[in-house]
Amino acid sequence: MELATWTAQAIGLFVATNIDDIIVLSLFYARGAGQSGTTARILAGQYLGFGAILAAAVLVALGARSFLPEDAIPYFGLIPLALGLLAAWRAWRSDDDDDDDEDKVAGKSVAALTVAAVTFANGGDNIGVYVPVFATIGTAGIVAYCVVFLALVAVLVVAARFVATRKAIAEFLERWEDVLFPLVLIGLGVVILVEGGAFGL
Repeated sequence: MELATWTAQAIGLFVATNIDDIIVLSLFYARGAGQSGTTARILAGQYLGFGAILAAAVLVALGARSFLPEDAIPYFGLIPLALGLLAAWRAWRSDDDDDDDEDKVAGKSVAALTVAAVTFANGGDNIGVYVPVFATIGTAGIVAYCVVFLALVAVLVVAARFVATRKAIAEFLERWEDVLFPLVLIGLGVVILVEGGAFGL
């Protein structure tokens, strides 16, 4: 019965803390449209990033608070901010070089490490939510939560792919991806920095 309770609670907690990732992942799908291996790279990146979130939450919950000081979490916002600015710069450069089609295609490739970095940065608030839960459910509970969470990562990626490949959404994302992708990352970075009070904001 306890396992069933942990499973149900883990599903609810995962949905509550990760539903917003569908938007970001959908933009990664739009960015990687037409590139082979996009889903594999997004899935790998999501697992790397979320695995790091879980590892940090477990370590802090088990007492290794010096591993990830709470004051450091808001500064994760610098990661998507920097990636968004880089994407905006690349989009601006590609507009200045319309004849270089090969560079345009290469610029649309999605790197697993980029997905991982954005996932981890966006998961700073997840760590803050998971730590008190993990600290009260014991080792068996932590294992159960982690298994459920890791299974749901794949579901999240599939859901994002489903959203990104709906005809109307795909057409919209294809048309505006060069604008939306950097804007969403920059916005995400700013929100993380401001809400966390980084740099005294």
